Amino acid sequence: MSVSNPTLITFVIYIAAMVLIGLMAYRSTNNLSDYILGGRSLGSVVTALSAGASDMSGWLLMGLPGAIYMSGLSESWIAIGLIVGAYLNWLFVAGRLRVQTEHNGDALTLPDYFSSRFEDKSGLLRIISAVVILVFFTIYCASGIVAGARLFESTFGMSYETALWAGAAATIAYTFVGGFLAVSWTDTVQATLMIFALILTPIIVLLATGGIDTTFLAIEAKNPDNFNMLKNTSFIGIISLMGWGLGYFGQPHILARFMAADSVKSIAKARRISMTWMILCLGGTVAVGFFGIAYFSAHPEVAGPVNENHERVFIELAKLLFNPWIAGVLLSAILAAVMSTLSCQLLVCSSALTEDFYKTFLRKNASQVELVWVGRAMVFLVALIAIAMAANPNNRVLGLVSYAWAGFGAAFGPVVLISVIWKHMTRNGALAGILVGAVTVIVWKHFELLGLYEIIPGFIFASLAIYFVSKMGAPTASMVERFDAAEKDYNLNK
Repeated sequence: MSVSNPTLITFVIYIAAMVLIGLMAYRSTNNLSDYILGGRSLGSVVTALSAGASDMSGWLLMGLPGAIYMSGLSESWIAIGLIVGAYLNWLFVAGRLRVQTEHNGDALTLPDYFSSRFEDKSGLLRIISAVVILVFFTIYCASGIVAGARLFESTFGMSYETALWAGAAATIAYTFVGGFLAVSWTDTVQATLMIFALILTPIIVLLATGGIDTTFLAIEAKNPDNFNMLKNTSFIGIISLMGWGLGYFGQPHILARFMAADSVKSIAKARRISMTWMILCLGGTVAVGFFGIAYFSAHPEVAGPVNENHERVFIELAKLLFNPWIAGVLLSAILAAVMSTLSCQLLVCSSALTEDFYKTFLRKNASQVELVWVGRAMVFLVALIAIAMAANPNNRVLGLVSYAWAGFGAAFGPVVLISVIWKHMTRNGALAGILVGAVTVIVWKHFELLGLYEIIPGFIFASLAIYFVSKMGAPTASMVERFDAAEKDYNLNK
């Protein structure tokens, strides 16, 4: 542990700073709206960076670099798909959703929005969407805990079981205490740390391998196909990787950032900041995995941990190439990526349980203080379930993320997108979209049909279900009136 002492001290300082931010946010949290959406007070910079950081979880510094290290540039189609999907989400959904949620009962959660937007008196739409959130987000939370455990395991030589708890504890602490404001403020710090790590690390790896020409020659010598974007791919393979971009329209933890923006006017500036950050981060991620091929082929004596688990490529490069104090800062970036996404997911699960089950069905007249404390208890409960799911040391981060991402993208993506651009969508159309999307993902994943990523058929079938079922009925006059008022408000203020 002596070698790791500087890294350990850096981690402790970083975690202490995050918990301190949580305590500061605690003082600004007075009611459930503050706890779940920060009182809709986020400016453009915090909206942009917290949306980015909550999106880019541990897979950004572990899963994706590992995939590039193993397969070369052919895995970068994921990054291209994500950039396109994120931009379209900012362009078509962000501003409209911010306005629509305000016009539809000042909705705090997606189930709340769906219920108000489609005047669902039965509560069925709220229940089904909240259940989808809990099922897929618990899997997503497990992926974050696995990533955190891998980090602590490889950095401090802990057992996997101990690392699970160590990795999750700090995130649970500041989310539990500070709610949405803590999550958003810490996300901004974490996004800054992540971009610093992903710009600096590839540069140092390049210098360590002798510059661009030498590095590229070494990568080519290892396998010329590493440069081939079409290596071991097919049309279906490329479409599957690009299809990750469809997931953005349905991710509750990202959509919550749009809902929490202080105004529609903030969205355009936030979009520019967020997309710049995202492109730089994904470029750095691809470079880390790609240049890592050259480094470890030149230094096979230290390649053991990466050959054993390719998702450790960033971790090992940071430990090998940097002073332990700098390595501590860089490895904190992985912790930042894990914590930023895990905290958002815990909070969304908590808000679904508190707002959409507890308040709606059990305690309609519960006080704001009671609801905030129930929300905190739910953070703890979901975290414990996710830790139990993450207990298998053979879990892979990217595999868990891809399933949860597809589940949300197909179940909620078409419903959210169509609900903010088409006034004739109905409650039954929304129900059909959520059910068809979720079921398609589960069935497609189970049978692995055509080798196609399950989000694509899920998104297509859900969209068709929404359209055809909505055509069988008609929205009420008040639904159309609210939609038109929100769209007018959006166009006046965008």
